[in-house]
Amino acid sequence: MAIARGHRFAIDFDGAFPQGLVLIGDVTPDNEYQTREDKAAGRPVRQKVDPLTGKRQWKATVTDPDEPNAKRTSFEITFVAEVQPVPTTGEVLPGMRPITLEGLTAEPRVAGNGEFKYQSYIYRASGFAAAPSASGVRSPQLNKHAGTAGGSDQQHRAA
Repeated sequence: MAIARGHRFAIDFDGAFPQGLVLIGDVTPDNEYQTREDKAAGRPVRQKVDPLTGKRQWKATVTDPDEPNAKRTSFEITFVAEVQPVPTTGEVLPGMRPITLEGLTAEPRVAGNGEFKYQSYIYRASGFAAAPSASGVRSPQLNKHAGTAGGSDQQHRAA
């Protein structure tokens, strides 16, 4: 039996991102494309919904410090959640915070154009992991409330 197109493989966050990720800016709604006709007619903007889970999609830009190719260092993640996911860590620089994702999955895809195609991935996560405590160990209590709604789509690095 073949693996179906669009299959999401479970993957450990530390295995996918050994140096972690850095969130740039805020998590915002991932809205459907609006045509000129939609705007002219005054139709409301609709938020995208994940076809597998039926939950709303939210997007955020992240940077992978472990990525050797500068053009693929930053990418967009789409969280899948009923409510907007909130990062559990503080900013290290204005608008930048280190993050860890829970329930990470990877979906292989081909990216690029023409003869410049390469293997990339779409990542999804169930939410943000709890921030480490002063001892460096994540608190299980924070884990229950931190980003319980989440899933992330993102295009990422070549294999």
